[in-house]
Amino acid sequence: MQQIICSTGALIGRPNGRDYRLLKQFCPQLECDGFEFIMYGTWYNEVDAITRFLTSTGLNIPVMHSEKSITEHIARGGEEEEREACRLFGINCRMAEAIGAEKIVIHLWNGQISDTHFENNLRSYPVFREMAEKHGLTLLVENVVCLQDPMSHWVELYRHYPDIRFVFDTKMADFHRQLDLLYAPEYDWLWKENHILHYHVNDYGGGYMDWSNLKVLQLDKGHIDFKRFFRFVGKTGYTGDFTFEGTGFDHTGEVNIRNLNDQFARAREYLALAGQKNG
Repeated sequence: MQQIICSTGALIGRPNGRDYRLLKQFCPQLECDGFEFIMYGTWYNEVDAITRFLTSTGLNIPVMHSEKSITEHIARGGEEEEREACRLFGINCRMAEAIGAEKIVIHLWNGQISDTHFENNLRSYPVFREMAEKHGLTLLVENVVCLQDPMSHWVELYRHYPDIRFVFDTKMADFHRQLDLLYAPEYDWLWKENHILHYHVNDYGGGYMDWSNLKVLQLDKGHIDFKRFFRFVGKTGYTGDFTFEGTGFDHTGEVNIRNLNDQFARAREYLALAGQKNG
């Protein structure tokens, strides 16, 4: 059964101090099926405490999003930087295994600097995959925004590593005006060969590569056509899960639970409609 998953990043962020303990208050109020836990770089000195906290909650956490800046070390290059990236990713993998995750998401590049030497990122992929697999995790590479374009990176990764697995993010794709590539026949290998094992569902309200407008919007708060998206994904036969990452808190850190639950309800309506259309 497909699960509607909420990213913990939708609940905790800078305005509420990234206080992971707030999850105990917020999560039981949400009408979703589970959570994708996202690791922050400021938490490395609290890993053991956070892990104990998460396991004590009994939350269903099938996916972990590794800390986003790990591969910036790879982009900078050099053995010392590579060792640091591996050290940090190892911490993320151990944490993911401990909290019961099955998949781990990685930003193999991360924004404006991390694909400036993509040959480094390309070479590092099998190292990270092997590390993830040692912890019983499936590694998923996200189509993260970058200076070049994420789809060309995916294609190059696929050519080198034909069994690679991805997570497709709607906002990240639309930022580069690449959402329509998901529907294009020349990219049908993505779903025909089962390379996309997860979807991040976020709306986007900005323009092409609009670096000043990267806010993660909830479903139907931007300009993405989600009716088309869910219908197409259903048509491909995808039966996996969807993580919703749209920000649920305001500038004071207060979380609007009702808005998040309304989003999950709309997502289920889209999925139901897609099932009827494709049935």
